[in-house]
Amino acid sequence: MSVTAHVPSEKLVIKKPASNSSFLRVMRYVSVRLLTLFITVVIGIYLTIVIANMGGFVDQIIKGEIRDRITQSFLANPSVKQMDPEVRKNLIQEKIALEEKRQGLDTPIAIRNARFLTNALQLNLGRAINITSDSGSKQVRLILLERLPATLLLMGTSQLFLFFSSIFFALSLSRNYGNFWDKFVIALSPTSAVPPWFYGIFLILIFAAAFKVLPFGGMVDSPPPLNTFDYAVSVLQHLILPGLSLVLSSFFISVYNYRTFFLIYSSEDYVDMAKAKGLPSRDIERAYILRPTLPTIITNFSLLIIGLWTGALFTETVFLWPGLGRTLFQAIGQYDIPIIVGSTIIFAYLLALTVFLLDFIYVLVDPRVKIGQ
Repeated sequence: MSVTAHVPSEKLVIKKPASNSSFLRVMRYVSVRLLTLFITVVIGIYLTIVIANMGGFVDQIIKGEIRDRITQSFLANPSVKQMDPEVRKNLIQEKIALEEKRQGLDTPIAIRNARFLTNALQLNLGRAINITSDSGSKQVRLILLERLPATLLLMGTSQLFLFFSSIFFALSLSRNYGNFWDKFVIALSPTSAVPPWFYGIFLILIFAAAFKVLPFGGMVDSPPPLNTFDYAVSVLQHLILPGLSLVLSSFFISVYNYRTFFLIYSSEDYVDMAKAKGLPSRDIERAYILRPTLPTIITNFSLLIIGLWTGALFTETVFLWPGLGRTLFQAIGQYDIPIIVGSTIIFAYLLALTVFLLDFIYVLVDPRVKIGQ
């Protein structure tokens, strides 16, 4: 009797290529991330519209202004004064209703908010209510674009100088922990609680009012110099005080934060091991301190760049700087909702795009980070 051994056949296992699974993971992550950011932007813009309109209270203010303006214009007309009171009243009411309809105030607020949200998401910013551009246009897009260069000049110069100088001084302090300058920066870091516009007022009193070496405000002399070089010098002179106030307000706390951050990484075991191996201090600083902190530094730099769009509301107002911050401050005071929403929606899109791109930048600078994990 022969015995036949049965050998079970091996199951054929087909493994999907790792590249395909990675691609699907990344695409799934990108889709979910974009959807989440879009929903966040929609909610943020809708809340901005509701808050800017104060739940409909601004509409009542605008209706009151329309009623007063039209009534006063009719009563100032001698021919209208001779009309029958009832006819005059009906004529005024008809004119008021036409003006309210022209501005869309006859539509329920919920419907108008929904339309406003839809237009804002499509970057159809519409027309401002009170504010106009230098050319006389009320297009929100033109108003914002007209004010943008001044804000980029002020905020870009001051914030970029603040960012790079803070990192430079923070690295220097982390190398000399506990010396006089380290204690000096720590002692002065609470001064950053003072807002920049407050520093601006003191700088104006000292350098403009007392010493008379710098202008009080504005962006250029009036009348502006015709020569290009003189014009640039004038702009630079007007830029010093507002830029200095923005830097002074955040310099010491920024240096203190980066210095503490660098000290934490410089106390890691792998840094001590690198020192024990005799590696140069510069190489240790570049490879073992700056490299691990790159994600945080890049994040701060990215948020700084998109923060240029918002401008400095009170500082630009104090120095009469014709930028986006001062325009937004005026829009808030005049209940100019299209300007407020237009500025907010652009900032929201910039912030969402930055947050989305940072996820991929982290992968490039930190090999421990994986998309979708």
